[in-house]
Amino acid sequence: MISRRGFLKTLAGIAPILGSAGLCLSSPLWERLLPGDRAGELFALDPKSDLVRLAPRARFWTSVPLAGADCRQCHPPQEKLAGKRVRHEAGLVKCLLCAQGCVIKTGGRGRCRVRMNVGGELRSLVYGRPITVHIDPIEKKPFYHFLPGAAAFSLATAGCPLRCKFCQNWEISQASAEDYQVSPAPPALIVRSAQARQAPVIAFTYNEPTVFMEYMTDIAREAKKEGLRPVLISCGIMNEAPLAELCETLDAIKIDLKGYDETFYREVCGSELSPVLRSIKQIAKSRAHLEIVNLVVPTLNDSKEMLRGLIDWVLGEIGPDVPVHFTRFHPDYQLLNLPPTPVSTLERARATAMGRGMHYAYVGNVPDHSGNNTYCPSCGKAVIKRTGFFIVETNIKTGRCTFCRGKIAGVWS
Repeated sequence: MISRRGFLKTLAGIAPILGSAGLCLSSPLWERLLPGDRAGELFALDPKSDLVRLAPRARFWTSVPLAGADCRQCHPPQEKLAGKRVRHEAGLVKCLLCAQGCVIKTGGRGRCRVRMNVGGELRSLVYGRPITVHIDPIEKKPFYHFLPGAAAFSLATAGCPLRCKFCQNWEISQASAEDYQVSPAPPALIVRSAQARQAPVIAFTYNEPTVFMEYMTDIAREAKKEGLRPVLISCGIMNEAPLAELCETLDAIKIDLKGYDETFYREVCGSELSPVLRSIKQIAKSRAHLEIVNLVVPTLNDSKEMLRGLIDWVLGEIGPDVPVHFTRFHPDYQLLNLPPTPVSTLERARATAMGRGMHYAYVGNVPDHSGNNTYCPSCGKAVIKRTGFFIVETNIKTGRCTFCRGKIAGVWS
């Protein structure tokens, strides 16, 4: 378990291990990264530049030559193809990594901005290029039922396939690969750096890590050889095949279920709800530990109907033991006009969830609130007490409540 003093000492010591700064490896080109400027806009890259020339081939994509006669690899299931003649532009590729399903022209990039069509081949512009590295308490992710008190070596690259107007990491997620000048960091270096900082967990976080799928899985496999535990913090819109690989490779996945409403997802996040629900169900059936976060944004996804719909879906589809965090919004990015979420809204959501049978519902982003503690669903006593992101008392032994011996769902060792 990491203490406050230990956490600060660890954070201060990261700089000599990886990059010249512990919090961020370089500064973005701010004149090109103003709020709202990047949506739908792709900046041209010289195909002869080192960034493009050295970019490795991506996985999970197809093209007309690769698909051959299997037209369904590119065309959506609902499209009627019988008797239809389709003319394909030369060099097109389709990314199969996430539900956005980007069809990309030669020289273009997907919505994530970091996967590029180079001469009819999809490449990853961010492999080995982390732009932010932190040591965080695992509770900050938040994971409350996975190795409580552990230090998480956390990293991100640029890029995200979503356009969430409330994004609190927009400087990272809405950036392109060329916005940061970084030195290459191969997977083995990341693992050695985590070991040097005595961090048992490596967390892929801050942006949408799916966009660096190849780098993430290479790090995760290297980490597991050394006994480290890789975890993912994700928006959950990946397709089934890459998600199946992640569920086998990673030890825990936290999904941001941003709201239980299709219109909210389309208008506020630039995505769809259904792929996220599909991903949550897929993870719940896998070996990976699952937790869910719902960032509650005033006037956008905080209605009683939407919150109750989310709660009932979780209970009905994946059961009462998956931890759900109802987290406080703070004004940021394109929603500076909205106030922070009233704590009473979060308390109401948690009370509704617990009242309807959810075993582990939390109030997030409200330091020292009693809703941050973990309670035994059998006897109701606090089995983990938290102050901020730090553990101050633990009453769990071998996965059971020390008061009544009731089972507490989670990964505790």
